[in-house]
Amino acid sequence: MKDTANFYMRPIEGIIVITDLDTSEVVEIIDKGKHIPIPKAAGTDYRLSAENGPVIKLPNPISMEQPNGPNFVVEDEHLVKWANWEFHLRPDPRAGVMISRARVRDPETGELRNVMYQGFSSELFVPYMDPEEAWYFKTYMDAGEYGFGLQALSLDPLNDCPRNAKFMDAIFAASDGTPYVRSNMVCIFERYAGDAAWRHTESPITGKLILEARPKVSLVVRMVASLANYDYIVDWEFHADGLIHVKVSLTGIVIVKGTSYVNMNQVKENEDIYGTLLADNIIGVVHDHYINFYLDMDIDGQDNSFVNVHLQREYTHGTSPRKSYMKVNKTVAKTEKEAQIKLKLYDPSEFHVINPNKKTKVGNPVGYKVVPAGTAASLLDPEDPPQKRSAFTNNQIWVTRYNKSEQWSGGLFAYQSHGEDTIQVWSDRDRPIENKDIVLWYTLGFHHVPCQEDFPIMPTVSSGFDLKPVNFFERNPVLRIAPYVENELPVCKAAASA
Repeated sequence: MKDTANFYMRPIEGIIVITDLDTSEVVEIIDKGKHIPIPKAAGTDYRLSAENGPVIKLPNPISMEQPNGPNFVVEDEHLVKWANWEFHLRPDPRAGVMISRARVRDPETGELRNVMYQGFSSELFVPYMDPEEAWYFKTYMDAGEYGFGLQALSLDPLNDCPRNAKFMDAIFAASDGTPYVRSNMVCIFERYAGDAAWRHTESPITGKLILEARPKVSLVVRMVASLANYDYIVDWEFHADGLIHVKVSLTGIVIVKGTSYVNMNQVKENEDIYGTLLADNIIGVVHDHYINFYLDMDIDGQDNSFVNVHLQREYTHGTSPRKSYMKVNKTVAKTEKEAQIKLKLYDPSEFHVINPNKKTKVGNPVGYKVVPAGTAASLLDPEDPPQKRSAFTNNQIWVTRYNKSEQWSGGLFAYQSHGEDTIQVWSDRDRPIENKDIVLWYTLGFHHVPCQEDFPIMPTVSSGFDLKPVNFFERNPVLRIAPYVENELPVCKAAASA
């Protein structure tokens, strides 16, 4: 810690100590980095107090204010109610946060309808792409090996979450069973960034100006896990139109390896340094991040089906000036293997979870669809040991038959596992899933080729996915949302150019 808080940027490269944990004996010490200097401390500290240049600060702070208080309540410490949503929220030592019994109120009937029985981050996999002796084993399963929630620290009230946020503590058990409190582990807040829930302007056709716009306000549940060098910000965002947006943001410090190089002109032609030279004697190693989510969908009940809505090119037969059009073909997955999905940009599909036993007034089965993003796929060999352990990255989407013992996609006991208890093993049993109690799994992926902007601490990058209603409601569920009017916002003034 001398001269910098960022000890990650000052690696002692190439030293490996092999220890027998049963006998507490050091078996071997390997030193592959004798010629590699320890990087200097200068320029590695990320604290504001260590910066010598001018501070970048907006002259006028921006804050979300709710002078009349929030629009959500938390009953019995865990039951969150907001707008048309109701769900149970609890911190979890392994998953971080768990969302349970998520239900949305139908604007036509007033009925609370089931959407998701439980959702949480099931596993994280971070393989570093350096196969050399001092690095090949750096393939972390952060949830199963360390605990996503156990590594979640207290949030900074004004910088991790906005001013209008409310906070929730976590109560966990230490290794000896002693309970302890993790204060301010989760924050809950309403978000409004000036976006529209819907809008339309009409004038040229009718001759009468019609302008209708509605504000998009959402409710966010956030936690942050600091897993050694990396920080993961996880948001569950609930929208009034029934959509659930799940976002993961990555920041923190890139794990680096020491090197003798201080400039790329020293690197030999065709030499693989397994990363990017970020600063003197520092290489940011290429790596991936995969976050797998467990989504026990209960669309209007337990018995659901998974539908591959395939979009394909169809050719006309001479009666149309058009040569081609897009056709929709729907296939219901009968068994688990049929629901192992690798996303393909030029062979697209939508992926629906429907309740075939309940239909809308016009006859469509009610459902939700997963809208993918963050679709980076693993390039590791399927038989590579770390890939076998984290086989959930073999596909972006899985659907399995519900089993209470199958919640952790990398296996219940991830530490030093061999891939014997993963979602790949469960799914390959090929159990029937049509009109059954099923679980949807989505794998969010990031490839990370470090760059100099990631030094000494990386700016946040984000991606996520949506769970979106598809024929779940009879019509637009936010049609009746009221617009804002000026007298409701006394600190704001509507202004227009002259």
